[in-house]
Amino acid sequence: MIELEPWAWAALGVAAVTIGISKTALPGGNILAIALFAAVLPARTSTAAMLLLLMVGDVFALLAYRRHAHWPTLLRLAPAVVAGLVVGFAFLAIAGDGIVRRAIGVILLLMIAVTLWRRWRQSRSDAVDTPRGGILLAGTYGTLGGFTTMVANAGGPVMSMYFLATRTPVQVFLGTSAWFFAIINLVKVPFLAGLGLFHGPVLLMDAVLAPLVVIGALVGIAVAKRLDQRLFDRIVIVLTIAGAIYLLF
Repeated sequence: MIELEPWAWAALGVAAVTIGISKTALPGGNILAIALFAAVLPARTSTAAMLLLLMVGDVFALLAYRRHAHWPTLLRLAPAVVAGLVVGFAFLAIAGDGIVRRAIGVILLLMIAVTLWRRWRQSRSDAVDTPRGGILLAGTYGTLGGFTTMVANAGGPVMSMYFLATRTPVQVFLGTSAWFFAIINLVKVPFLAGLGLFHGPVLLMDAVLAPLVVIGALVGIAVAKRLDQRLFDRIVIVLTIAGAIYLLF
């Protein structure tokens, strides 16, 4: 087991609950968990430890929202995401932590600006029941999503911006996100295993924290049922901005 101070365990406990909530109610909200893990653990170790806990959350997200996924969106994103994962793996192997964090922060702020601009140009009356978005939009967000999720488990905010940009309803947003990250997180395992990041102490620590992810996921399912579309969109945008600022500074 990794030896940590009580305050550090408390921080990781809060992070684990946050991971569960972000998986079932607030995609992109795991930025708080990223910050807490990075504050307590070495950067590369935190990436591996978080990935396993995210996969626990993925199970509950799929149980709750698997039927709401929009598969054409996932298929449209797939090629770009794979490219982003490969680039992210190469970047993770050669770049320092500071460069990685700032690069992701800049990307997130740019995505927020583009999304808000697009939404300003479109009226609410144009909303539809299924996601919209062309190949260029999917390619841009997919590549950035794959890149950021590989280097820092921070793909949630980028993909949240994509789903907001395509005006995706809450349930479809959550269902498509659930399948997207469940698949992507499984793909990431051999990459990080190849870097030797899944050692015994990390696995034991995750075993202790996993029940808190379950609690957070159940809380998130209850909360999501009470969120309307406008409030949901605003919360996601605020969390993404906060995450981008954190990564920059």
